[in-house]
Amino acid sequence: MTQALGRVAVLMGGPSAEREISLQSGQAVLDALLSRDIDAVAIDARDAGVLAALEQQAIDRVFIALHGRWGEDGVIQGALEVLGLPYTGSGVLGSAIAMDKSRCKQLWKGIGLPTPGFVVLADEQDLELAVIRIGYPLAVKPAHEGSSLGISKVTSWAGLIEAWQTASQLDDVVIAEHWIEGTELTAAILGDEALPLIKLEAAGEFYDYEAKYVSDDTGYICPCGLPAEQETALQNLAMQAFRATACGGWGRVDLMLDAAQRPWLIEVNTVPGMTSHSLVPMAAAQHGLDFAALCVRILETTND
Repeated sequence: MTQALGRVAVLMGGPSAEREISLQSGQAVLDALLSRDIDAVAIDARDAGVLAALEQQAIDRVFIALHGRWGEDGVIQGALEVLGLPYTGSGVLGSAIAMDKSRCKQLWKGIGLPTPGFVVLADEQDLELAVIRIGYPLAVKPAHEGSSLGISKVTSWAGLIEAWQTASQLDDVVIAEHWIEGTELTAAILGDEALPLIKLEAAGEFYDYEAKYVSDDTGYICPCGLPAEQETALQNLAMQAFRATACGGWGRVDLMLDAAQRPWLIEVNTVPGMTSHSLVPMAAAQHGLDFAALCVRILETTND
């Protein structure tokens, strides 16, 4: 089977704010594929000649390990479609929808899936509208960033202005979302299956960049401890949300349980992290897949 996969390019790095994490993910994936005797090479997608490199190196398929804009928003997916190269993860449409948090949430709300209320913040009047419609506490976040970059919890007007300004430095589109107090969960998606849920216990206010990639104090609980029937229902919800956004292959759906045990969909990650702190490998391990086997399975989801 590994020979049938042909020569594989692991696209990593790239120009986004998540470049360093992408380099870590990409190297881990590359090492895993090589350990399974797959003919794999690394290509840094920051370089202007990335598409030419794919053709020059006679690449047969691509493992996308790019996080953030340009790699997760449908841009590289469109380029690979033009080249006729199979690639991992969601297609152009699914990538674009999932990367745009505001439109993703609009889609979910439109089909009746539970997601916290939100307001797009274009000017100071929108800030006032967010306070009136949603109230404190709020989560303020860039609409097109991942890894919790630029996210703030807001409990006051001064804090809202500061959070808006901070998020605006990373993105032209910023949203304010109702802050859900409760249990943070994540559902890894692999093919047509939602893997065991992971419960997240961050030392800080929430599962932010520090908790994801730096802190050793973050708790990852898998099995998550929920009753089997409830976990299955949440897995089904995650899969429904994933499919509704036209996503496929693999990914991760983040959600919350509030104090009344009501679920709330937060976002979809179409190229989740694959580092030592990452969640999809943890869920896969609970499911019986080691890291190398997971990488091969993801690669096998590419369509020829």
